[in-house]
Amino acid sequence: MKRKRVFNLAYWIVMAGLLVWFAYTKGWILANFQSVTPKEAITLLQQDENVTLLDVRTPQEFQSGHLPHATLIPLDRLEANLDKLTPYKRQKILVYCRSGSRSLAASRILEKHGFIPVNIKEGIIGLSSAGAQIIR
Repeated sequence: MKRKRVFNLAYWIVMAGLLVWFAYTKGWILANFQSVTPKEAITLLQQDENVTLLDVRTPQEFQSGHLPHATLIPLDRLEANLDKLTPYKRQKILVYCRSGSRSLAASRILEKHGFIPVNIKEGIIGLSSAGAQIIR
């Protein structure tokens, strides 16, 4: 009987951990930055000249289509290349990837280093569906 209780307790601890991990990866918790929909991002780009665009996809993905004036720094190279973003440290940096997961991770890195990231939910898939101009 005691063994069953221990197993049940372990099960619920693991399930709670998975729930917390899932919420963290979706940006629902511990995200000290703004996340916007693709339509909100397009509006922000049209209305605010002091916004920088950061694409954190791979070079191959970038070449297949990206937003005009976007800077490419793949997520796996972001921390090593933060100096490229230093001139934009005091302005919003709109961050996007393919679907929104890598941009969330990139936004966490930027926020940790004192930048003002704005994560674009749904990434370039959502931006394209919302009518954003994509350069190929």
